[in-house]
Amino acid sequence: MTRILALDQGTTSTRAIVFDADLRPLATAQREFPQIFPAPGWVEHDPEAIWATVLSTIREALAQAGPVAALGLTNQRETVVIWDRATGVPIHNAIVWQDRRTADICAHLKAEGWEARITERTGLLLDPYFSGTKVKWLLDTLPGARERAERGELAFGTIDSFLIWRLTGGKVHATDATNAARTLLYDIGRNDWDAEICAALGVPRTMLPGVKDCAADFGVTDPALFGAAIPITGVAGDQQAATVGQACFAPGMMKSTYGTGCFALLNTGTERVVSRNRLLTTIAYRLNGETTYALEGSIFIAGAVVQWLRDGLGLIARAADTQALAEAADPAQGLVLVPAFTGLGAPYWSPDCRGAIFGLTRNSGPAEFARAALESVGLQTNDLLDAMRADWGAAGDSVLRVDGGMVASDWTMQFLADILGAPVDRPVVAETTALGAAYLAGLQAGICPPPDIFARRWALDRRFTPAMDATTRAAKRARWQRAVAAALAV
Repeated sequence: MTRILALDQGTTSTRAIVFDADLRPLATAQREFPQIFPAPGWVEHDPEAIWATVLSTIREALAQAGPVAALGLTNQRETVVIWDRATGVPIHNAIVWQDRRTADICAHLKAEGWEARITERTGLLLDPYFSGTKVKWLLDTLPGARERAERGELAFGTIDSFLIWRLTGGKVHATDATNAARTLLYDIGRNDWDAEICAALGVPRTMLPGVKDCAADFGVTDPALFGAAIPITGVAGDQQAATVGQACFAPGMMKSTYGTGCFALLNTGTERVVSRNRLLTTIAYRLNGETTYALEGSIFIAGAVVQWLRDGLGLIARAADTQALAEAADPAQGLVLVPAFTGLGAPYWSPDCRGAIFGLTRNSGPAEFARAALESVGLQTNDLLDAMRADWGAAGDSVLRVDGGMVASDWTMQFLADILGAPVDRPVVAETTALGAAYLAGLQAGICPPPDIFARRWALDRRFTPAMDATTRAAKRARWQRAVAAALAV
């Protein structure tokens, strides 16, 4: 038995995919779950709803494909769950990575001079995006929570930790290095929780999970859940799993994943590159105790802007409708959408910025809105890659590997290549996040080959090459920069 189950727990849905030993998909199941918006800028998930989708998708995929030898888990990063150790019941909804409620906490810590120390040790910036201030908010806000945490009654985790706890019947409280690196509490140089930062945020060490390599023994699933115990042998945050799935193992290789948000990572090898352009220094993966680092740029709204067109404005019935609309739009209108619905991420890091539309005319309609929405994804990506090139220098790979749901749109990928002025490679397996989780699990289980052999099997579906003239590209970039500056100034 050499089949591998990958569980991809994302921001808007959960997906289970069974792969064969050659990492070809055999069966897939997917379920969406509700998004909860209690206040402007606040985003929550019901952990029990997530758990229900995990059970149903895994059971459906196993029913299609049969038994598996190992399970790999990948997850939305930075999202926080705190639960009761005795019962496994969460004490509150999960606070999602997009949530901005802790902006005041971050501002207070900055005023006290903490950002430089935090960046030096964690590679991160003081922003509500990360987990640590979310934990502080929950402990400070929920009656009795801090006292219970200090007595050791509560456990904290990102979604992977919560699911590992549930899957193993409460036997394992663990995470991997890539998820730990996104909490604001983890020293990525020493590879350990930072006692001083934990104390500053009021997070008791007893709440924290153990930290393992990405390919490691994370316990086995409770046999009662799926009819047999399944070893959990691979874990990584979604963007790091996609980096692995894209076989970006060589320093200088870049990938960008287009899901709810957009996240670009550039492998910097064993070197921790300190960004001069407000990018993040993070862990790309840790295998056999050796840490590989990356520069990362994070965009909060990518695929979510298409959801907004569908669910918020009612301009489309399906996400795929945006391509036909974009092709039909009048390019002379030059509509610019800055989708800062929950602030702007890298390289701006403005939690208070909000979305804006510029260049509206009487003739602006659904087609122009769709085109501006798709273009905003490429323009934001260009901001990230400009910053990466400035930090990394000429040694970076000129080709960008892309994955995620949005890459199915040829129009969007062609515009991305055009605005970047660089080739964009779409792989045969676009859902590389799940592929990376499956590979890590298979590597630990002895099913998959070493990284160098896996990299040679990476397969190209299509390369998009720039076709836009330099004058048009420069004009579009300049118009975008003016729009961002105006949005930041409001």
